[in-house]
Amino acid sequence: MRNVGAMIDLHCHVLAGLDDGPETVDQAVALVRAARSAGAEKLVATPHVNLRYRNRGATIARAAGELKDRQGREPDLTDVEVLRGAEIAFACMPELTDDELASLTLGGGSWLLLEPPAGQVAPGIAAMVEDLHARGHRVVLAHPERCPVFHRDPKLLHSLADAGVLTSITAGSLVGRFGGIVRRFTSELLEAGMVHNVASDFHSLERRPPGTAEALAQAGLGALAQWLTHDVPAAILEDREIPRKPAGASVAIAPTQGKRRFAWRLRS
Repeated sequence: MRNVGAMIDLHCHVLAGLDDGPETVDQAVALVRAARSAGAEKLVATPHVNLRYRNRGATIARAAGELKDRQGREPDLTDVEVLRGAEIAFACMPELTDDELASLTLGGGSWLLLEPPAGQVAPGIAAMVEDLHARGHRVVLAHPERCPVFHRDPKLLHSLADAGVLTSITAGSLVGRFGGIVRRFTSELLEAGMVHNVASDFHSLERRPPGTAEALAQAGLGALAQWLTHDVPAAILEDREIPRKPAGASVAIAPTQGKRRFAWRLRS
């Protein structure tokens, strides 16, 4: 892994007053400082755009501007770049125009971070992704390892990956912070080659703090850490071709007893 200062956190809730992240700019600044201490040089602010938090590009831009102004008055934080994005719920997609979608992309490029449904079904998800591709966008799925739809139907996730969708898993999923079922599914996704990025998805200093390096080290993924936390997110932000996974890099989350053979199921 290269210097931890090169890490890019592709999914985090750092903007004040927009969702279930920080309530104040002071809290947002504290999160930026903690992220810097954890090794991040770039943060992509991805506030929720869903039925509860109806954020739009203009409101996100204003909050990002407030944070940037405050960072300029904090000498130890001027080297942390905060880019704009959004975590868009599939349920909100029909109401978003092309112009609005363009204002919600990751870092101003073509990629969108989409949050899969929290329920057991996801009707039309493949058609929606196909429509986004036709409109000039590419898709990163936020924390699919925590999505019941993909637990029930992993072949759906495989088909989306075949169509060019990337996955961004939450660092805490690697080490059991969302329970054993999610950890096992995360391990299965890694074995199947279906993990492209690891992000913190941080919300606060207390309940979900910044940082990915510790979880990656604990999971034994040192050989993949640079690819997962720098090379892939950098390519996404710059609209470049996604680099290949390092040759010979292994996934090291230890298998558990009675685990489902996800990779076999995808091929069967």
